[in-house]
Amino acid sequence: MQFLGFLGGPLGYIMEAIYKFVISDYGLSLVLFTVLLRVAMFPLRVKQQKSTARMAAYQPMILEIQKKYAKDKNRQQEELMRLQQEYGYSPTAGCLPMLINFLVLFGIIEVVYRPLTYILHIPADVITPIADILNVSANSYTLQSNIISAVVSGNQQVMTALGEYLPAVQDFHVMWGNLNLVAMPTISLAGWMTLIFPVLSIITMVASQIIIQKTSGQELQGSMKWMPWMMSAMFIFIGFTVPVGFSMYYTVSNVLMVVESLLAKKIYDPEKMKAQLAAEIEEKRKAKKAKKKVTVKAEDGSKVEKEVSDSELASLRLQRAREIDAARYADERTVPLTAEERAALEEQLGGKKKKKKNEKPAEAPKEEPAGKEHVSDMTEAERELMQEKAEAEKELEEEQKNQQE
Repeated sequence: MQFLGFLGGPLGYIMEAIYKFVISDYGLSLVLFTVLLRVAMFPLRVKQQKSTARMAAYQPMILEIQKKYAKDKNRQQEELMRLQQEYGYSPTAGCLPMLINFLVLFGIIEVVYRPLTYILHIPADVITPIADILNVSANSYTLQSNIISAVVSGNQQVMTALGEYLPAVQDFHVMWGNLNLVAMPTISLAGWMTLIFPVLSIITMVASQIIIQKTSGQELQGSMKWMPWMMSAMFIFIGFTVPVGFSMYYTVSNVLMVVESLLAKKIYDPEKMKAQLAAEIEEKRKAKKAKKKVTVKAEDGSKVEKEVSDSELASLRLQRAREIDAARYADERTVPLTAEERAALEEQLGGKKKKKKNEKPAEAPKEEPAGKEHVSDMTEAERELMQEKAEAEKELEEEQKNQQE
């Protein structure tokens, strides 16, 4: 879990600042830290609300595509990509706040597991040897909680081993009445108080997930319906395997998330967002179906104006491009030579070579600039064809320019 808790260091410094300069109580420091964190993340929560509200508006279109192309997964993906390109649908929208919240959560777990390291900054070479005294693994997540509990209970060996850092641990106020916030939850009659916050954290988590889902307006489909409950099951395990302080943080965080969701709904109401997005989609569909005036060449060669849709316009452009290519490469041979033609050509070339050997070298003609042809040597038909090619190329360039605009 430590590799996921890389935010433990920065969060530990924030907790230390709150504990030293605001309120010298571990439990209240956690509460204040939670409030500050939720306030800092509120803009991201609003952004997530906007994204999920828009996603709820796309839901009918997504379901329609999935139903229509249920047997053709490739076509289904193509249609979903087209939905993303044409209407701005993004399946990953709103993931950033969830990711940040997830990382912060494990950062907090790291801090409550190791408060001596992250809040009191006691060196590892002081903490590690105490593991032998308490008969606990040096890599155990419960080591630092056990050290604090040992100091609270007056264990002289542990107190001596802490040396100059003992006063800092003794002044570390982790008790809320008779509840030790760094203790591990114990399922027993004697340890019933340690179960209060773990149970509250699970109740508030389930309640907050139900409320958040309703305020966001998003209806989860298929296996995604069970995702929140799977997360709840995971945190039931976590709540009973980390110190009580984490469950207290998580309880307060869940309550604040409910308040955030209600405020975010006031800013971005899902029903209003659905209506707004539905109107935008309808406008785009109308624009696609709207007829456009274009100039086309009739069969008799005259140019006429015609109203066409987007699909018809694309078809006309494709047809025109093919005509231009056909005219441009009309003189080029596309069929391989037959055996008779190849033999005749070789015989002709052989005759030319013999003739050149017998002739005296003639004076080399002056080179003409590349790309130019002798217009005077052209026939009338060749000149007309050349002019038509130039006009076709010009029309293609104009059509491409208009298309880009």
